Amino acid sequence: MQVTGNDQLGWLETLTATVARILGMILVMLMSAIVLDVTWQVFTRFILRDPSSFTEELAGFLLIWIGLLGASYALYTRAHLGIDILTARLEGVKKRAAEIIIAVVVLLFALFVLVIGGLRLVNLTFTLHQISPAMGIPMGYVYLVLPVTGILMIYFAITFIVRAILKEQAVPEEHAVSGIE
Repeated sequence: MQVTGNDQLGWLETLTATVARILGMILVMLMSAIVLDVTWQVFTRFILRDPSSFTEELAGFLLIWIGLLGASYALYTRAHLGIDILTARLEGVKKRAAEIIIAVVVLLFALFVLVIGGLRLVNLTFTLHQISPAMGIPMGYVYLVLPVTGILMIYFAITFIVRAILKEQAVPEEHAVSGIE
């Protein structure tokens, strides 16, 4: 009996779908939190005429987390502009090679800029005891999203590489987003 690419990828696909589902739920919770935060800010500013002191800062922090975690989710769904623009018209070995190269570039960027650079930034802000002015929380917690996003992007890039090597489609069809049709 011959083992196909689908058989080899079963556990990886299950794990990746679970990671993406959890990431999606976290993004929904963060989006809900920012909606509630901004609603509270508007209510206290215009109705109570006594603006809340922390809501603007919290909205900014939530936006940072949503933007960066959303970028890793967009990588999973291949929604980033330009990721498929290079490969949309290629076929066969050329397409797989291009997908692997793109995934390696994403992986290297995520490793060096987001994970290593992000960890240095987090460490520096904790070392310098940088505290947010309105909420009084250590800024390292805000910047912690950088290495988390990097790790997620590295994981998704590795799954793309494994799929391409095993001659699988680079993205499950239900998640494919293409700018070129």
